[in-house]
Amino acid sequence: MLNIALLGAGRIAGVHATAITSHPGSTLVAVSDINTDAAAKLAAHYGAEARTTDAILADPRIDAVLIATSTDTHSDLIERATGAGKAVLCEKPVDLSLARAQTCQTVAARNGKPVMIGFNRRFDPNFSALKAALDKGEIGKPELLSITSFDPAPPPVAYIKVSGGLFRDMMIHDFDMANFLMGAAPLSVSAVGTSIVDPAIGQAGDVDTAVVTLTYADGRIAVIKNSRRAVYGYDQRVELLGSQGLLQAQNMLENTVVKSTTAGVTGAKPTYFFLERYMPAYAAEWAAFVTAVTTGSALLVTLADGVAALAMAEAATQSARSGLPVTLASVLA
Repeated sequence: MLNIALLGAGRIAGVHATAITSHPGSTLVAVSDINTDAAAKLAAHYGAEARTTDAILADPRIDAVLIATSTDTHSDLIERATGAGKAVLCEKPVDLSLARAQTCQTVAARNGKPVMIGFNRRFDPNFSALKAALDKGEIGKPELLSITSFDPAPPPVAYIKVSGGLFRDMMIHDFDMANFLMGAAPLSVSAVGTSIVDPAIGQAGDVDTAVVTLTYADGRIAVIKNSRRAVYGYDQRVELLGSQGLLQAQNMLENTVVKSTTAGVTGAKPTYFFLERYMPAYAAEWAAFVTAVTTGSALLVTLADGVAALAMAEAATQSARSGLPVTLASVLA
């Protein structure tokens, strides 16, 4: 049984607390947050104890920590936790700064404890099934990938200002998914973005609508489309064209009822947001982490994967500003 501490007590921390306490191989023993009232409330709900982060890291009985704090604290906490002998699962992204994330990767490797980054979409049953079919060679070589990721509504501008921007905050999931499915990082990144959903997002220095094209050394192409607004629900689709066929993962719908009448054929909308769409993925992600830590097996998502996705986000940010393609090598140099 792994003793787990949760760093952070916000909305996503609540999702992780459910995953931790639902797994038979882990128990939530402590929660910390700069908002001590929030930490106390979350801890009490799950029968845990509210503590300071320092107290958690100093406790040798705690085996692992799940980091769900603000992004600008991730690298520091990964370094401190691994230095204290804890395994780590950290929410994406690793950091707002690529250079800082690379330093974190070096420090964590030296500390020698496992670090998994929370790209939960890899564990979504639909995307996992698509990946399994791809790995079996059912469509031959993947050649053209299309990823659609539309939120139902934009977050508050106050959040936008500290998020690191759409490419680091939102599209980073899709960068990781592209790496997961294509099996390699791209050669170059071309991005275009605009703020047509909410002008205040543009005034805050970010975009709310973007398209990125990834080109690979062997000629393959991936296209990622993001929008902060899709009034019909949470639109999450993947389409992968291969040399011998096509794989598609469609949206999860509110229900499977289809009404066919003389007026037309109608069906349900996609589920509204990530809490409805990805709860099974969060549970599977946590199960994979527990298995890796308890058995010593390889992590399915690594800190290196987190740095790779962040490098692509940095390249996309530079490309959107310059209007020119940006090579991944130039960003990583």
